Amino acid sequence: MHTRSPWAWGHIERFPSLADRADLALQLEAFLGFPSLGASDPAPPRVPEPRLAIPAALAPFSSAEPMDRARHCYGRCFPDLLRGFQGDFRPAPDLIARPRNDEEVALVLQVAREVGAAVIPYGGGSSVVGGIECAGEGYSGVICLDLERLNRVLEVDRSSLSARIQAGALGPAIEAQLAPLDLTLRHFPQSFEFSTLGGWIATRAGGHFATLYTHIDELVQSVRMLTPTGVWESCRLPASGAGPSPDRLVLGSEGCLGVITEAWMRVRPRPQFRASATISFMEWEAAVEAVRQLSQSGLNPANCRLLDRREAYLHRVSFDGDCLLLLAFESPGLPQSFLLEEAIGIATAAGGSVKDGPHESRRISGETTQEGSAEVWKKAFLDAPYLFSSLVSMGLVVDTFETACTWDRFPTLHANIVRAVRDQMKEQCGTGLISCRFTHVYPDGPAPYYTFIAPGRAGEQMSQWKAIKEAAGEAIHKNGGTITHHHAVGRMHRNVYDRERPEPFARALHAAKRELDPGWILNPGVLIDQKKQDG
Repeated sequence: MHTRSPWAWGHIERFPSLADRADLALQLEAFLGFPSLGASDPAPPRVPEPRLAIPAALAPFSSAEPMDRARHCYGRCFPDLLRGFQGDFRPAPDLIARPRNDEEVALVLQVAREVGAAVIPYGGGSSVVGGIECAGEGYSGVICLDLERLNRVLEVDRSSLSARIQAGALGPAIEAQLAPLDLTLRHFPQSFEFSTLGGWIATRAGGHFATLYTHIDELVQSVRMLTPTGVWESCRLPASGAGPSPDRLVLGSEGCLGVITEAWMRVRPRPQFRASATISFMEWEAAVEAVRQLSQSGLNPANCRLLDRREAYLHRVSFDGDCLLLLAFESPGLPQSFLLEEAIGIATAAGGSVKDGPHESRRISGETTQEGSAEVWKKAFLDAPYLFSSLVSMGLVVDTFETACTWDRFPTLHANIVRAVRDQMKEQCGTGLISCRFTHVYPDGPAPYYTFIAPGRAGEQMSQWKAIKEAAGEAIHKNGGTITHHHAVGRMHRNVYDRERPEPFARALHAAKRELDPGWILNPGVLIDQKKQDG
């Protein structure tokens, strides 16, 4: 039995010991060239007394236990990790409700409106944009509505390759329940272990596929959402041209319009055939051009992830100073070597050389394995959130951000992002490292994902982080990128999101919020503000 950490990523048992982190600090000093780093243990959680007593109607499935409230306080972005590490849990919700069915979800919304409490829908708590934190100003308290008990695959339509899944199901639970039928949802974000179907839909999460089916959007067949004014349930269809899609408004709504309780999802047979290779490039520009050509080739590789030399080095995939392109194709019924061969031809013609592979495999039982560099990258990719928690304990300022833009804008956008972040790291921290990878690619543009690490000054890490993060956001906005490709808006990205969206759309969203949630109790401060629009 594992216990979720109240502040760090994942389970308490996986957080490295002080001695292990001290060893890691020495490695980072040599690796990054930073000043001497230390490591310390987290402070005991300080959780304020609840402002709101548990209403009698919610008592059978609610808790106000301090550690339970602490674990539901923050997501896992840098400010969350830092405050949690310091023991500061002042924004903790006043109670945790764990409904067992739709009726109890509706009851939470009804009671919250009656007592004037805010309600925060909660999936896995993996938000990196301040999506679940709410101080509850202007409310009698904050109720965290945790959907962990709504965690089952309810129904499978094998003929239509569809499954009805409850919104509180975590990624591993979904895959485990589909596996006996040899089916998979095949949506594997970095947060897979600690994120839910409802969270993926509410944040328009990006997943496993680097091309074609990149977002959860493409996998949604219909959605059931409970709002304070009634049930929102769309028709289950393969496609429709009947007016604006109701699902499109639910996707990305971040819990401010209603509580997603289940969805029909498009599933697929588990892959049997896989072919992969790693291509090395000495020049970043040549690698980017190769990826552009691949994205427009119609080959649609499942994996087409480009790592710059710092990203490859940071994740210990390559120490040769080259940029790496990780390519893979997969299929439930056909060998993929012929597609990989075509992709390798495009990449090598653009200036790359095969560094690893090609590898071909066929699944006999269990999951198809990856080979070589791809397996090293996969492990580093899944371990990265755990590593970030350790870095915070060493006093470092560390975070990630991502965007998407058209190919014609990418060179300028990338150069200006790197320049802005480096300038701020130098000004705020004296030095720092920024790396880049492509997580997803489209025929009309890439989705670059950035990581920055810089030495912090005790007591000033939050202001250092804020300056760097704001510089990155401004560079993205001014150079034609979106403030988020798949991390969502939350509270962290509101400033740029408000400028990115058309003003008439903001008014329309406000009207939808007012109609569906007239008490403005659902996730206040996310996507739109009542005061700003209503005066």
